[in-house]
Amino acid sequence: VKTLLAREDVNPNTPDTEYGRTPLCWAAGNGHDGVIKTLLAREDVNPNTPDAFFGQTPLCWASRNGREAVVKTLL
Repeated sequence: VKTLLAREDVNPNTPDTEYGRTPLCWAAGNGHDGVIKTLLAREDVNPNTPDAFFGQTPLCWASRNGREAVVKTLL
């Protein structure tokens, strides 16, 4: 993740083409707190960007999947 984020041509808010989820949505839903902290350390990552398919934010994905530590990080 850090290697990809170091590249100039990578937009960390770009959703995937299959589900419309941003990297932060995926990390939140799967409980990857370290990845979330790495993403949020960047000024250009918007923690409130909803996915394109369900319209859920990373916080929604984390709470929906019972990721308590991630919910605390996002709040």
